[in-house]
Amino acid sequence: MSEQYFDPKLKIFALNSNKPLAEKIADAVGVKLGKTSVDRFSDGEIRINIEESIRGDQVYIIQSTSAPVNDNLMELLIMIDALRRASAKTINVVIPYYGYARQDRKARSREPITAKLVANMLETAGATRILALDLHAAQIQGFFDIPLDHLMGAPLLADYFLTHHLAENAVVVSPDHGGVTRARKLAEFLKAPIAIIDKRRPRANVAEVMNIIGDVKGKRAIMIDDMIDTAGTITLGAQALVDAGATDVYASCTHPVLSGPAIERIEKSPIKKLIVTDSIALPAEKQIDKIEQVSVGQLMGQAIKFIHENKPVSPLFKNRFHNEEN
Repeated sequence: MSEQYFDPKLKIFALNSNKPLAEKIADAVGVKLGKTSVDRFSDGEIRINIEESIRGDQVYIIQSTSAPVNDNLMELLIMIDALRRASAKTINVVIPYYGYARQDRKARSREPITAKLVANMLETAGATRILALDLHAAQIQGFFDIPLDHLMGAPLLADYFLTHHLAENAVVVSPDHGGVTRARKLAEFLKAPIAIIDKRRPRANVAEVMNIIGDVKGKRAIMIDDMIDTAGTITLGAQALVDAGATDVYASCTHPVLSGPAIERIEKSPIKKLIVTDSIALPAEKQIDKIEQVSVGQLMGQAIKFIHENKPVSPLFKNRFHNEEN
């Protein structure tokens, strides 16, 4: 455990979505997780009890709204309400993975903007600040009328590639036009050029690779995305890179959703290694040899310290962030 943090008014609680990460974050801050119980009534209703006083405290609650998304989101909303009614001074919601983030706009007529709805629900429940990691779309920050600190996974992913000497003769590849900013950030850390995969998506979760913009021939290709869901985009992209002459292909993402056929596709793909963070807990059946996890615990723990001490979190964006567990 890190050096103990001597502020009795700082409390960190964890819900059920990702307890191992919550423990790493608390360890990085130097505090123990607060005592709370989360169970269910026989009909499935969630029941939460905070088992220590938090009156006047600055509370941080850690919960990824990953699968089962609705259960984890409801847990979080109920916990925020419990904290508010127990007279917490501030309720800082730490969301390593923000579910429903892909529904950030009306792509077709009569569609909801569910990412905004979730933001409204969190605020209405009583959240006073959000700490998020690699939101799917940057504009989600504007969906909140409370302070939001937005961390990036690129410094951690960059640290992996640099410490494993994979940045030499590398090109960073964005799997689509929307991810160019993310790819450019990783490329700055690795001092590498970028390339873009131009694809057409005929329908949800189906991607068709069309063309590669940039030079990948004879180079190690490092793909980066914010999340990998069914892995269709990333595996088709990897094959396209090999066909275009890349010597080997690595992939990386912050959020390993990995639903449906994702694991099978990754196993069969030319991807040599997939580097992900632990923003989403990976069950045993998804922990295959091709996948390596780096922890965001140190990064998010440091951010909590900075926020609590009213310091800027911007230094966490500018420098390669070394993960002590690597």
